[in-house]
Amino acid sequence: MASPHERGGLGGSSPRLTEPLSNSETRVLRYLPTHLTAPEIAGELSVSTTTVKTHLRNLYAKLGAHSRAEAVEYARALGLLAPSAHQR
Repeated sequence: MASPHERGGLGGSSPRLTEPLSNSETRVLRYLPTHLTAPEIAGELSVSTTTVKTHLRNLYAKLGAHSRAEAVEYARALGLLAPSAHQR
């Protein structure tokens, strides 16, 4: 799967997801800009840590990201997360 960089995003034309995010993946995505760990996110969402890790794996694949920071960057470029205070 191509990353938003390879799909023309982040400085090029509008990036696109090759597969839409599930509602559960979107819920987990919203916690990525925080400094909460996977177990802490699991506690916030009342799900298991394994479930959060599965959603994270799927998110990274769908976003073409290899790290949490990349996933946040790509999600912001796609409009899935609000820009950071530093980007405004």
